[in-house]
Amino acid sequence: MDGPAADRRAHEPTGRLWAAEGYGVYVYPNSFFRYEGEWKGGRKHGHGKLLFKDGSYYEGAFVDGEITGEGRRHWAWSGDTFSGQFVLGEPQGYGVMEYKTGGCYEGEVSHGVREGHGFLVDRDRQVYQGSFHDNKRHGPGQMLFKNGDKYDGDWVRDQRQGHGVLRCADGSTYEGQWHSDVFSGLGSMAHCSGVTYYGLWINGHPAEQATRIAILGPEVMEVAQGSPFSVNVQLLQDHGEIAKSESGRVLHISAGVRYVQLSAYSEVSFFKVDRDNQETLMQTPFGFECIPYPVSSPAAGVPGPRAAKRGAEADVPLPRRDLELDLGALHGQEDTPGGLLAGGHTPHCPGACRRVDQGCAEFTDVLLGPPPPGYHPFLFLDSLHKKAGSRSRGGLHPRGAPPTAQEPPGGNRPEGRATEEQAAAAYPGEYVLMIHDVTTPPFLGRTLPPAFKHLRVVVKRADQPPHVLEEGLKPQVAGRPMAAPQSHQRLGEAPCPQEATSV
Repeated sequence: MDGPAADRRAHEPTGRLWAAEGYGVYVYPNSFFRYEGEWKGGRKHGHGKLLFKDGSYYEGAFVDGEITGEGRRHWAWSGDTFSGQFVLGEPQGYGVMEYKTGGCYEGEVSHGVREGHGFLVDRDRQVYQGSFHDNKRHGPGQMLFKNGDKYDGDWVRDQRQGHGVLRCADGSTYEGQWHSDVFSGLGSMAHCSGVTYYGLWINGHPAEQATRIAILGPEVMEVAQGSPFSVNVQLLQDHGEIAKSESGRVLHISAGVRYVQLSAYSEVSFFKVDRDNQETLMQTPFGFECIPYPVSSPAAGVPGPRAAKRGAEADVPLPRRDLELDLGALHGQEDTPGGLLAGGHTPHCPGACRRVDQGCAEFTDVLLGPPPPGYHPFLFLDSLHKKAGSRSRGGLHPRGAPPTAQEPPGGNRPEGRATEEQAAAAYPGEYVLMIHDVTTPPFLGRTLPPAFKHLRVVVKRADQPPHVLEEGLKPQVAGRPMAAPQSHQRLGEAPCPQEATSV
């Protein structure tokens, strides 16, 4: 027997009248209760202690036989203890409840349960301060969670509901409507990665979030050799609309050059790749593979033709450059991890990033740079073709060494500006642009899949022949995997219409 009813029965001795005054001890006939304390007019009155046979007890004030006033109550069956105000045997008013399972509550109580304003520390050491109703968090309140998150707002029956602000330990903040303990309704989030979203939330997820990246333009973009160009990007929702509610994602642009093996008996491509510079092949949605190719921007301070020539001859890595971006505001986004490209390859220009603004981003003055060190282009030109008949089959170049952009065949082209211009620009051919979501950490734990755009570099002037394999020449057997064969037709300069195509 326990609880308020048992307490009242302990106040009413059965079988005889206790008429003593002052201090006394009384053992009840059922032997379950025992009282030690002060008496007045035959009733427990003043300070006393009521003990229960199961180990529970109350010690404190009695008034006319009732447990009323300041006291301490311990329940043996739960191990909980309440110290504070009592009315007719029940905790009522203000007090402190200590829980055996851990934690405590200090605040207002009514009929033994939390009611009103209080301060609760649970078994996980999480802290809540605010309003309670029927023993539950209800009304305005603040809570510090064990993971460091802080919430300040409305509660309904132990769940966040109504309007509230959540400040996460990682620096993210959400302010808006809640329902059933999750984001629901209109709200705004400032993510620790720099991404912001303002709009509708459903069951904890943004209803208008981006799900994919789209690169605008025709199916195959054509750009003139050596000319910078712009790349416009949009973040799209599932149904194809621009995700205008979202800003701040970090997008990285990179490129690849087409990789092809022409036949089973030879390995021919536009570039011979050194053994020490073998790259992991990257899959594309265009039916061919590619290897990484550098992207640069003249406005960002990329070395000129002479510097690029010296760097290639020294076989040192290309310098790291940005696309006119203040990387100090990116919180280290330029140091994006490996794996941004297929096969875990680190991009040649990891600083080429843009932040999205209302679902859109633009990369301006993009330029495909010269072939990187270790990528040696083949130059099969007219004069070389004329000399082919006097050379042995399979040995088109003296000493078996193919010429490069930095070392054109002797007498085939003049030294000077033309050579430097060719060394500083990508050769005509088939390339791929890639846009990766490198937001760190990923927004709401999700990284958008990359987008691809087929790019064709064409000759800059109609009177300038492209560097292509001459028709009738046999392919050079290189003995190593190579990349990006050149198209066998003359390509002219073409504009890039701005029609949207999603990949």
